[in-house]
Amino acid sequence: MKAGTIYLRVYLALLLLAAATTGIAFIDLGAGSALAAMLIAAAKTVLVILYFMHVRFSSAITRLFAGVGFAFLLILVALTMSDVLTRGWLPATTPPPSKSARP
Repeated sequence: MKAGTIYLRVYLALLLLAAATTGIAFIDLGAGSALAAMLIAAAKTVLVILYFMHVRFSSAITRLFAGVGFAFLLILVALTMSDVLTRGWLPATTPPPSKSARP
C-alpha cells in the first residue's frame, strides 16, 4: 500500500473521530460523556503517534520510548483526575485569623 493511501486513510479516520467527538458533545450520556470523549481522544492520539510521528515503521527502541512517554502522560492524567474527583471528600476549612487582625 502506498504511503499516500495510508495517510489519506488516517486523515479520514481522524476526521471521523473528530465528528464523533462533536456528536458525543451533543448527546447526554451523564458521567459517560467524559469517558467517551477521552476514549476518542486517546484513539486520535494513537493514530497521530503511530503514523504522523512514524513510530509504527520505526525501530523497537523508538517504539519503546514513545510508549513510555505515552504511559507517563496517562499517569499524569490519572493523578490529575484523582485530585479533581476527590476534592469534595473533605470539608472545606477556613484559615485561622492572622495575628495582625487582632486589636
